[in-house]
Amino acid sequence: MAQGQEGRVLVPEAKQALSAFKYEIANEIGVRPPAHGYWGELTSRDCGAVGGQMVKRMIEIAERSLAGRTTP
Repeated sequence: MAQGQEGRVLVPEAKQALSAFKYEIANEIGVRPPAHGYWGELTSRDCGAVGGQMVKRMIEIAERSLAGRTTP
């Protein structure tokens, strides 16, 4: 994202965890996260890969959560 812009976080309490999650995913897929926090110097491909993997992982977590629930 451009400097000064951030994705909209629907649950403000999750902002810090989402940021840490982004760095974790970047490290896992081999994208070197910016030390200074400005992701605008990375390629769109790298940023997109990080975002895509984040979404994929969050969907997996949600599916596992739903699979463990019983319906009333």
